[in-house]
Amino acid sequence: MDVKHLQPFLDAFLSVMPQLGFSDVQVGQLSEKRNEVTGNGVFVILGIVGAFRGNVVYSIEVEAAKKIASIMMMGMPVEELDELAKSALSELTNMLTATAATNLSNLVGMTDISTPTVLQGENVTVQMSSDQILCVQLFVDHIPISLNVAFEAF
Repeated sequence: MDVKHLQPFLDAFLSVMPQLGFSDVQVGQLSEKRNEVTGNGVFVILGIVGAFRGNVVYSIEVEAAKKIASIMMMGMPVEELDELAKSALSELTNMLTATAATNLSNLVGMTDISTPTVLQGENVTVQMSSDQILCVQLFVDHIPISLNVAFEAF
C-alpha cells in the first residue's frame, strides 16, 4: 500500500471537520500495523470497494467519542454512548470516508464505501482485509482519533 493513498483520507479530515464545528485539525504520527487493529473504546468500520478494496477503521477512546458526539449533536451533553451518540459517530465517519472515496475516485477510478458498523468494548480486535495497515493519529480540537486504512493488493 502506497502512503499516497492515505492522503485522500487526511484531506477529508481537513475538509469535513471544520464544517461540523471542529476548529483545529492536526495530523499526528504515521505508523504501520499488521493484520488487525486492537484496543479499547469505540471502533467504526467501513468497507471500501471499486478501484480499491479494503477497510477503514476509526478508533476513538470512549471519553473522546462522547466529546465528538456532543459536538456533532450541536453541543447536547453526552453522558453515555447511547444509540443517538453512536449514530452521530457513524454519520461523522460516513461523511469522512465518503469524502475520501470521492478523492480516491479522482486518483484511481470509481471507489465506494459500505455502511458504517460501530463496535464498542475492551480488548476489541478488528481483522483487516490486508496485511499492511497504515495508521495515522489525528487530533480534532485536541481530541485523538486513530485512522486505520488497509487496502488489498491490487
